[in-house]
Amino acid sequence: MTAPSGEQIELALDDQSAVVTEVGAGLRTYSARGRELLDGYPADEMSRSGRGQVLLPWPNRVQDGSYEFEGRRHQLPLNQPDERNAIHGLVRWARWSVGEREPNRVVMEHLLSPQPGYPFSLEVGIEYLLSEEGLRVRTTATNDGPETCPYGAGAHPYLTVGTATVDSTALRAPGRTVLRSDERGIPIGRESVEDTGFDFRQPTPIGETELDNCFTDLERDEDGMARVELRDPDGGGLTLWVDESYPYLMLFTGDPLPDVDRRSLAVEPMTCPPNAFRTGEALISLEPGTSFTSTWGIRPS
Repeated sequence: MTAPSGEQIELALDDQSAVVTEVGAGLRTYSARGRELLDGYPADEMSRSGRGQVLLPWPNRVQDGSYEFEGRRHQLPLNQPDERNAIHGLVRWARWSVGEREPNRVVMEHLLSPQPGYPFSLEVGIEYLLSEEGLRVRTTATNDGPETCPYGAGAHPYLTVGTATVDSTALRAPGRTVLRSDERGIPIGRESVEDTGFDFRQPTPIGETELDNCFTDLERDEDGMARVELRDPDGGGLTLWVDESYPYLMLFTGDPLPDVDRRSLAVEPMTCPPNAFRTGEALISLEPGTSFTSTWGIRPS
């Protein structure tokens, strides 16, 4: 019997292991040093609440599913009907194929065909690689059609350091600016994190803070990477890093979702903010034949 997420592609290197799924090319599990670092899901279940999913050709939400690009109006399916939003792209439930495969590496491939709401052709490859540095995820999208197309990318891992809830977890996050959103999750403004409950630039226990916020203006290290660090009370933890192609990070404690409910923290790299297809903010315009590559990863510590 086929698993709901299709074929399970297992990767291994020393004490690290990961499972990538055929459906959505998502990251179902990742562990290192005998610890689960991802709040994933069983092989006999579908992904819930976006767990480990790939979000493209846009991450997060598009208000009313409606946007204009190069003078043409498009209408996307409203797959978040209660809020009347289109959410998290078009590839989460598609079957991907294995392009390349090694014991510690796989490249998943998918051709997104033109369709109502997104009449563009996009060829996508995602490389998952285990190395001594941890897990690396590299996404490359190529415009395979005759017209310029709008593009954004994201990922939806839920991270855990083994605590029952994230309340006791110390979080360090690099965002200097937080976006304020309405009840539909659509940004309506932005402000400095200073003197708010969302300043995690120094390690701070999450406590009772409810996070469902997009951060930008990221502090970066000398190597150009921005890093989110999670630590348990005993000092173990992990780091999620993003390269400069990801100027936005969504942090989500999952309070309204019974299957999450603060058990883990979603740290979502995004190339553009919510509603970018409507606002154009940081939206990537891919000309025919051109590609865009973005890279993030997880390092155990």
